[in-house]
Amino acid sequence: MRNKVLRDMLIPGCVAVAAIVVPYLLISAGVIDAYTAQIITLGGVNAIMAISVNVICGITGQLSLGQAGFMAIGSYTTIILTQTVGMPLAVSIVIAALVTVVFGILIGFPTLKLQGDYLAIVTLGFGEIIRVLLVNFKNLTGGANGLRFTTIFVARADYAYLIVIGMLVLVIVLLQNFVRSTYGRAILAVREDEIAANSNGVSVFKYKMIGFAIASCIAGIGGALYAPFIGFVKPDVASFNRSIDYLIFVVLGGMGSVTGSVVAAFVLTYLQEFLRFLQDYRLLIYPLILIFVMLFRPQGLLGMKEISFVGLWDRLLAFVAGRRKKRLAVASEKSEKGDE
Repeated sequence: MRNKVLRDMLIPGCVAVAAIVVPYLLISAGVIDAYTAQIITLGGVNAIMAISVNVICGITGQLSLGQAGFMAIGSYTTIILTQTVGMPLAVSIVIAALVTVVFGILIGFPTLKLQGDYLAIVTLGFGEIIRVLLVNFKNLTGGANGLRFTTIFVARADYAYLIVIGMLVLVIVLLQNFVRSTYGRAILAVREDEIAANSNGVSVFKYKMIGFAIASCIAGIGGALYAPFIGFVKPDVASFNRSIDYLIFVVLGGMGSVTGSVVAAFVLTYLQEFLRFLQDYRLLIYPLILIFVMLFRPQGLLGMKEISFVGLWDRLLAFVAGRRKKRLAVASEKSEKGDE
């Protein structure tokens, strides 16, 4: 039993370390060029935002269209604290995440009593309010021109990759452990049936609030990493189109599947850059992909399942053992024929 627990921790841990360290070394050595590294890093930021949307839509079971607003709060808070106040970047990122949690709680209290389309409309309005405020508070946010952010992230693609992907792995690990905890199980119970959960003593509003706050925190982290990586932030980062883009990642990856959202975010981010030669016609790709997914696999790529590296390892060992057994059987059969 102890060996099984150790193995279940060691295999995902090795995969996580390899996903962070190996590409970082390849980028530092110049094997992966800076342009490809930027695409991968942007995919990491998009994956964090996709996880944020999946927490509120897939895990908590609520429809939110304002996650880009929380991302904008995280981005601008990081820039202001770092460049205006003079705080270290790491401290600014942590504070930006906490600030978005505060905004998430303030928005969640009056809105989480709503359901379905009503909640979606309110969160959509919140995102637009954030965008308008960012445009009009010119002295603080730079208005429609936005703010520039000069950091080592912009100059060093390897550092940007290391920080963003490292944070992505940390978010996935913490979220997966949270979902398996008592609080996570309660949130899943609320998602499946609010009436049944309430009748069994689960506070529906409380756990919706917890899920909304966690989603806001993750979105704030995504925004706080986006600002130093891109080096320039405009109010459009809080636009409705941004929220829809992140929702598309979740729909394609699978509602409730964290790893599915991450895979979809990386694939679509790279696809968008790969098809850049099509100019504006590449914008037709997302709608076409969505149409095909809704027709042939409405639950998304992974549905509500997660990619299990332990399961993949067990299948690989079983495949190798089967191949070896087959070779031994063939060799034994040939030996018996030779003896005859």
